Amino acid sequence: MAKGGAGNGLIWATAEDLARRRPVVLSLYRQILRALNSPALPLGHAARLAKKAECRAIFVFGAEERSLHNIRDLVAAARHMLGLLNRGRLP
Repeated sequence: MAKGGAGNGLIWATAEDLARRRPVVLSLYRQILRALNSPALPLGHAARLAKKAECRAIFVFGAEERSLHNIRDLVAAARHMLGLLNRGRLP
């Protein structure tokens, strides 16, 4: 299969694509974990830990992804989730 960046019209991520997205993904992951610690969320301790584990699992799954479209969708979903958390709502 051919590999190439988004600028080439190909769908598979190159090492450069992944390296460019890494800081964004790490930042989103940290922001989501911080937002899950917010006292504004109606979560008990066990539920908070479960949500963090769910978040971690999603990001671990996403780390295996190589399709540019799927990576873009996962980042968009993480941003949406962060927006909901920042408004005090659970996704």
